[in-house]
Amino acid sequence: MTTAPPVPPLHAKVTVALPATRAFDFFTTSFSTWWPTDYHIGQADLAEAVVEPREGGRWYERGVDGSECDWGRVLVWEPPHRLVVTWQINGSWQYDPDPAHASEIEVRFTEDGPDQTTVEIEHRHLDRLVAGQALRDGLVEGGDWRAVLELFAKAATSQQ
Repeated sequence: MTTAPPVPPLHAKVTVALPATRAFDFFTTSFSTWWPTDYHIGQADLAEAVVEPREGGRWYERGVDGSECDWGRVLVWEPPHRLVVTWQINGSWQYDPDPAHASEIEVRFTEDGPDQTTVEIEHRHLDRLVAGQALRDGLVEGGDWRAVLELFAKAATSQQ
């Protein structure tokens, strides 16, 4: 039996001028206001991206036609400090319902002062994904999580 070689995790970090409670809330409940609309896997154009606010909740997209397409599940919901979701999108950019094939995305919110928070993402266990290295390569070529966090930071600035 051949095992896939380890695929290195992806990391990104940004600082926003919001307290951790507001940063966490904006990240999770206003996901659609900052998530890039081109980043979807459903057949229809993206209408909204949703993170259900609880452990076991869904992380999914809703298309403009009302269709829904899962991205993963919420593993850890610890406002305002930590969120962990599964990423069940394989290297062919398709949803994989098998949780054994899921990578994980951990988002940490560390308050650096009364009105400043560092937001860090670690996308790990990419080797669990079918074609995980291909997915990692695609993310890196597209600016990976750094580009997404920059969009979040830009949108969060307008929340001040």
